[in-house]
Amino acid sequence: MRIAEILNTKGSTVATVRPETDIRALLALLDEQNIGAAVVSPDGNRIAGIVSERDVVRGLHRHGAALLDFPVTRIMTTEVRTCSPGDRVDGLRGIMTDHRVRHLPVVDQGRLTGIVSIGDVVKSALSELTTEREQLVGYLQGGY
Repeated sequence: MRIAEILNTKGSTVATVRPETDIRALLALLDEQNIGAAVVSPDGNRIAGIVSERDVVRGLHRHGAALLDFPVTRIMTTEVRTCSPGDRVDGLRGIMTDHRVRHLPVVDQGRLTGIVSIGDVVKSALSELTTEREQLVGYLQGGY
């Protein structure tokens, strides 16, 4: 399965925040949209970074409640791993595991076009396993 197929199912909406957005506003966005990360972008197309719940927790540990008034640029990850719509989902499993990331922005021709989470990757793997199981059962039962 390719990333484009996941985006066709879940949609290509990406939660973004501008670099000057404060952590308090970021937390409101994460809560309202029930998501774990937002892409930091000055224009909704280019990626300046990504900021996750994990970044906020670490920032709170280091800076205390004052962190809530800091801009997201103070805690965001700037070396963002990305994928493209044509990439295979099974390749993302290794990237996410090796680099300990749970969200990969999808970039097509230099533009942010979606985001894939570890949940999306797991869901696609389960779907593929279910399809394979059904085919094997059908084969064994003489249905093919």
